[in-house]
Amino acid sequence: MTEPPADLSTSGPVVPPPSSSPRQRWRLYLRLPAVQVPGQLPAGAGAWASLLERSGLPLAGEPGRGRAVPAAQLPLGIGGEREIVDVVLAARLPAAEVRERVRAGLPPLVELVDLHDVWVGAPSASAALVAADYRVEVAGASPPGLRVAAEALLAVATLPRERRREKKTQTFDLRPLIVSLSVTAMLPPAGAGADAPTALLRTRLRHRPDAVGRPEDVVAALAEPPAPPLDGEVRVLRIVRERLLTGDDA
Repeated sequence: MTEPPADLSTSGPVVPPPSSSPRQRWRLYLRLPAVQVPGQLPAGAGAWASLLERSGLPLAGEPGRGRAVPAAQLPLGIGGEREIVDVVLAARLPAAEVRERVRAGLPPLVELVDLHDVWVGAPSASAALVAADYRVEVAGASPPGLRVAAEALLAVATLPRERRREKKTQTFDLRPLIVSLSVTAMLPPAGAGADAPTALLRTRLRHRPDAVGRPEDVVAALAEPPAPPLDGEVRVLRIVRERLLTGDDA
């Protein structure tokens, strides 16, 4: 016996579910302010994914699976001028639309500087990160003294240092993490107080899977052997991470 045809009079067109497969990857370059309190800016992949999804971007994949990945967490107290967040989309969108949606969803004081459409199968920026450029404004010690100290650090083969976190002490070699280090004199404006910057340090520090160079470690090393004694106490006034470098950049 032949079954009667199904009644399709009340059935609408069959719409396939939206694909969650990666179709496009955007590399966002963001300017982030220095903050002193955790939580004032998005931190981690989950926070960035939630923020960008609320802006209307069709993020690919499931929550927590690399949909929006920052290249490196920005430490408290440090500003970032070209921080990287990789965003994977489930649909291809033109640059103008992505730019508009990202800017509409960013929190105050966070600025979209640039964005690049990169190959969807390329390694994430976090996996390809090799170094970072920092700018440090300091006061106290004279630029000539700091320059001599910087040259002393670059001349040694090893630079043993310690980091203390809570109750743990980590010993590491800072020297392989310093790619470059330079000192430039800064002329404070007329009438500036004691906290006006007198020198600008620029340093490129390596990011490795087992160790990451930090600008505060470099500043501390300038005031200790093997560097000669400085003519004043170094006071850090401002630290900015100018750029993150991937393998292609380097």
